[in-house]
Amino acid sequence: MRRSINKEALVVSGNPTSRVSEAYRLLRTKIHFSPKDAAHQVIMVTSTRSSEGKTTTVSNLAVTYAMEGRKVLLIDADMRKPALHDIYSLSNRHGLSTVLAGDVLVQQAVQETGINHLSLLTAGPVPANPAELMDSAAMRDMLVELRQEYDVILIDTPPVLAVSDGVITSALCDGVIMVVAAGKVKRSHLRAAKEQLDHVKANMLGLVLNRSSRDQQAFAADHYGMQAQ
Repeated sequence: MRRSINKEALVVSGNPTSRVSEAYRLLRTKIHFSPKDAAHQVIMVTSTRSSEGKTTTVSNLAVTYAMEGRKVLLIDADMRKPALHDIYSLSNRHGLSTVLAGDVLVQQAVQETGINHLSLLTAGPVPANPAELMDSAAMRDMLVELRQEYDVILIDTPPVLAVSDGVITSALCDGVIMVVAAGKVKRSHLRAAKEQLDHVKANMLGLVLNRSSRDQQAFAADHYGMQAQ
């Protein structure tokens, strides 16, 4: 029997009326009304460094979209330190790594989460060459295929300054959200991360200032340099 979903991490599912849940809904709304040009169907969520809350943020954001009745796919593209399968208590035997390696079809690897309208493609077993898999024709072809099946695709990637995976993935997405832990990240790190994303012409939608003094709420940025609300 599958274990229950981690309700502590998925606050939008476990406590949908809380202020933190409302903050995630605000994030969804700001993405929807972002002044950028294209529709934001495929969105990457990342951070500059580890332990800033990107995985919790993308997980809860996915739930808010699903609660709208949108058909949502959450992809764990952090094939170095995968975590989404633990949050949703699902098997990680097959996932993104085995799909990109050609071992299984993506339809065989996608799993239902137990939340209506929300599916998950876990990271799969840790491969020897995650960056090469992300920068492959198989990855690009998979996203083209998935765009036909899902209304919203959210991708969790490794931190931008840690490895190249996130930068590679950002070029394949319609928009990028950067999660920043309040009081932890240096401005020089943010500038360095932005420069790397700008180099591949990533569409930066904004920042989420996480763990701020206001009840540790997450808020979206209207532009890359927004302050906490």
